[in-house]
Amino acid sequence: MPLCLLSTRPPTSLITCHASPGALRTHPSPPSTSSLSLLPTPPPSLTCALHCPHFQSCSGCTHEFNLHRPIIVDEATDFFNTLGVSDFTFDTCRLWEWRCRAKLAVRGSAESPLIGLYQEGTHNVVDIPQCKAHHPNINAAVELLRRGIIELNVAPYDEDQGTGDLRYVQMAVTTFNTSLPASERYRNGKVQVSLVWNSRNENSHNSEKLNALANFLWRNGGPKSNVHLIHSVWANFQTSTNNIIFGNRWRHLLGERDFWEHVGGIDIALAPSSFGQANTRAFDILLRKLQKYVPFGASVADLYAGAGVIGLSLAATRKCRSVKCIEINKESKLSFEKTADRLPKIVDSSISWHHADASKGPLSWMVGSDVIVVDPPRKGLDTSLVDALQNIKSVKHKAKSSSESPHEVKDEKRPWILRAREDSVQIGSKTTSADSQALPETLIYISCGWESFKEDCKLLLSSKAWRLEKAHGYNFFPGTQSIEVLAVFKRGQGGLKKKKLGKKKKKRL
Repeated sequence: MPLCLLSTRPPTSLITCHASPGALRTHPSPPSTSSLSLLPTPPPSLTCALHCPHFQSCSGCTHEFNLHRPIIVDEATDFFNTLGVSDFTFDTCRLWEWRCRAKLAVRGSAESPLIGLYQEGTHNVVDIPQCKAHHPNINAAVELLRRGIIELNVAPYDEDQGTGDLRYVQMAVTTFNTSLPASERYRNGKVQVSLVWNSRNENSHNSEKLNALANFLWRNGGPKSNVHLIHSVWANFQTSTNNIIFGNRWRHLLGERDFWEHVGGIDIALAPSSFGQANTRAFDILLRKLQKYVPFGASVADLYAGAGVIGLSLAATRKCRSVKCIEINKESKLSFEKTADRLPKIVDSSISWHHADASKGPLSWMVGSDVIVVDPPRKGLDTSLVDALQNIKSVKHKAKSSSESPHEVKDEKRPWILRAREDSVQIGSKTTSADSQALPETLIYISCGWESFKEDCKLLLSSKAWRLEKAHGYNFFPGTQSIEVLAVFKRGQGGLKKKKLGKKKKKRL
């Protein structure tokens, strides 16, 4: 039984906390019963508290108590209840040591480097060597990097002067290790280290220090060291003065080139330049729930697909007839190809990945699909996509005569999109003509931006083209006021329409 199975509102939402006993024991013991009586916070909040020494100064976490149940869950429960979804659920797994991917700024001096996050509202970096959110091996890799900076006299980046060598570091943990029992894989995760170097390329004047730092990390954390900590070392080259962390040029330095993880029932490959979920375990839980809402043999369009993890997991677990993945970031293509190549041999789907902007001619991606999956950035769905979904009932006749092509981007002015608009990958046979005129009956919306999701949800329901059937929340970022939402819409009369009809009936009476 979960240690923190807590819900103050059981009729409207189920909140579960799957924190393991071992995870709880790694944190300070709660105060005695006598001291608890003096505190306004109930005992469970102390059991599920952050206990992080960096909390007051670091901007990463926004609340210290009740990690299992951020306040936003109440708002989400009420919101969905007003829309007729009274069985909203909220799930959380690890409350500490959950973050498997971190981007950290490197500032300070070679003698005293600061590796961490910006203080709220500033560009002052807060050193966070004991971060409670990080996977323990990220903290260990950060400490090893700190040692290397000091010993090799590597200059951290100076934003004011634009000087220095090391600007940022990305740490990504892979727990993919089939030689270990499943219960031991997480704590034995290996760290992919990406060093963001302040130069144009590997031939710049300070490249010797880059190679020396990479060799230090590998010598002291690689497979021949006392503790095998490092999976691989990469370099990214960035000289821009803006706030963009990564440049366009990457170089593999040491270790394994391919980074694998197992989520949603499949092995996935992620390049350091690809987007990856920070909370791997929570993402896996969400994917397995999502799969239940996709009928076996369905045709699926995965918009904002990234490396196609969602679409490919559906192809494998739901035996989809076809899966189309649409993504604007061309860097995701290679990861998609590697993941697709590793799918089980029994997968017999028409699978494609398209380098395109889903907001351009969105109808072309919807036609021929039974299920649409959208996983937009925090800002929510593009306006053109919302419009297409709102008017889906009226576009059926247009779909039959539509001349839109998935490879055709109209009114596109961004040169990098124009150059690659026909860049796609096709695996298996192409979809049949029988599928070409179908319109989606199911819309699955994955949201990391609560405010934008509420607006999109209201717009979809107000159009009377969709009804909200199910909603689930996930604690992807314990210690923050954020919520990941999985919402399932079905085509047809929605809840908002029913309420309006009810008012009209009263008037007639």
